[in-house]
Amino acid sequence: MSTTTPSPSERYRASAERAAEAKTHLGAFARTFSFELDDFQRQACKSLQEGRGVLVAAPTGAGKTIVGEFAVYLALQRGLKAFYTTPIKALSNQKFTELTEKYGEANVGLLTGDTSINGDAPVVVMTT
Repeated sequence: MSTTTPSPSERYRASAERAAEAKTHLGAFARTFSFELDDFQRQACKSLQEGRGVLVAAPTGAGKTIVGEFAVYLALQRGLKAFYTTPIKALSNQKFTELTEKYGEANVGLLTGDTSINGDAPVVVMTT
């Protein structure tokens, strides 16, 4: 497999794009991780940042959660409300714990079939 070296203009454009992104909500969010976002994650997050909805379909373990977590981050940054849904209660409880640790008890709620915690919070984790 051959690889081509990017031209100086392509390297410059990529550098300018990275510098511009670093000043956005996505840039700030991406810096919280010790790894680089994959292209599909970056594209989906950019779409959310631009006010568009996204549907991410990828195999288990591919990193879809990053996009959902960016939506939560973005909602909090913009003073909006976010609903984070999971298919089963155990996942809802786990995500509630993770988001509460990251954003604080006042900002995260949980609604499942038998549990209701801080339902008026800006971020509510729910079981679908």
